[in-house]
Amino acid sequence: MRTRVRGWRWRPNPLRRRSDVVEAWTVVVVAVLLFVGAPLAGVAAALWAHAEAQAITAAQRADRRQVRAEVVGATSGSLPVQGGRTFTRRATVRWTEPGEGERTASAPVSPGTRPGDTVDVWFDSRGRGVAPPPDGFAAWQHTLVMGLCATGGAVAVVLLGHVVTRHVATHHRLTEWEREWARTEPEWTRRSA
Repeated sequence: MRTRVRGWRWRPNPLRRRSDVVEAWTVVVVAVLLFVGAPLAGVAAALWAHAEAQAITAAQRADRRQVRAEVVGATSGSLPVQGGRTFTRRATVRWTEPGEGERTASAPVSPGTRPGDTVDVWFDSRGRGVAPPPDGFAAWQHTLVMGLCATGGAVAVVLLGHVVTRHVATHHRLTEWEREWARTEPEWTRRSA
């Protein structure tokens, strides 16, 4: 049966080495970094990501405009395109621009759309058909992912640092014990130094 003596690295004793004290303090630092530092890093990254997502959403909303248009026909060789959360197809659409007359362009539409259907399409400032600007859900989703990734990255860095510190501390401890044994061995084995 094994008995553990708790806190032996903190109390003065003849077997305690400097590497034991470093390792004990490392455990305290790692615990603080895991339970306080990593969540704070995640929150900071999430706040930054949310501000960036809000700024991008606002810029895209200012740059893009929504138009109610009629689908005239499918674009030849039209392949599915990832737009937002759904797949879309490109189609030729026609709408009437106030003061400018009728216009035609290629824009992303839902896959089941047929010629003659009326759809809402988005265009950027240069008149290209684009996906709608991200909504609030997309901004929060981006915020959550960035926060979780930052927290996970911080945890990984802290644990990697702890592994490296323990390896170095073990190496130093074994070196110290070897030096001590070189001094003590002659007394125990009755050999001359």
